[in-house]
Amino acid sequence: MFQFFNFKGSVNFLRHAAPISIMSMILVVASLVSLGTKGINWGLDFTGGTSVVLNFSQPANLTELRAAIDSKLENAVVQNFGTSRDVVVRLQAPHGAKSDEQVKVVMAEAQKQDANVEQKSVEFVGPQVGQELAEQGGMAVLVALICILLYVAFRFEWRLSLGAVAALAHDVIVTLGLFSVLQLEFDLTVLAGVLTVVGYSLNDTIVVFDRIRENFLKMRKAEPREVVNASITQTMSRTIITTGTTLITVVALFLKGGSMIHGFATALLMGIVVGTYSSIYVASFLAIRLGINREHMMPTQVEKEGADQPNMMP
Repeated sequence: MFQFFNFKGSVNFLRHAAPISIMSMILVVASLVSLGTKGINWGLDFTGGTSVVLNFSQPANLTELRAAIDSKLENAVVQNFGTSRDVVVRLQAPHGAKSDEQVKVVMAEAQKQDANVEQKSVEFVGPQVGQELAEQGGMAVLVALICILLYVAFRFEWRLSLGAVAALAHDVIVTLGLFSVLQLEFDLTVLAGVLTVVGYSLNDTIVVFDRIRENFLKMRKAEPREVVNASITQTMSRTIITTGTTLITVVALFLKGGSMIHGFATALLMGIVVGTYSSIYVASFLAIRLGINREHMMPTQVEKEGADQPNMMP
């Protein structure tokens, strides 16, 4: 039912597993090198800074306001906040200057565009708080991977568990590598996108693994590679439909969502693409390399007490 993409027979997906796995390793190594050398362009949520929320009496011209503030303050982020009349201005922590002086500059430039502009709120995030957010965000990703490792090992088998976690780690590292190479700003919305990628990729991997377990019990005489290829083929229709519909939404957010969620959409866009193929060519292929077979999928036989005793009935 709902098989919009019907494949005749089993497709040999693992035929290309070796070169694609090499490509994945190159991407991971390149991402780690970039993270180690260039680092991540941390946003104000992590570096600390000042956030000013303004309310204009009419729709604000963000382009003019951004240019005016940038001429006085470096690396200012000017975005709509809810409506076209509400604007949030985010400023990096001042070096040698006071945050109050930054707020005065923002208000002066905003009043040139609208004399009736109101300052709704001012928030300051210190560098120490930002560092704690970065540490807690990294810990959240690490704890998620450990919990997934334990869950998949309990539900399936440790070889599949290692494959799933390797695929998730691959997706996270490559996504972070993209932000490092392009020096895109990494804030809390991007962190939320990375955690969303972990959940999305895991869901796709679990669907494939569930079919692999079923087919190991059905295809008794088949080789492990044949079972994995058949399982991926049977779930491919679902993968194409799910990934395609999700990408339509994510691309719409990326193109029309505005600067507030541009980083979130970028993380999702990269993570979905990478996570889709990693479920096949990282998770499943690694399980094959670790020697997964039918015996590993068999349920544990529980011997009944006295089953080994001879029958004494006449």
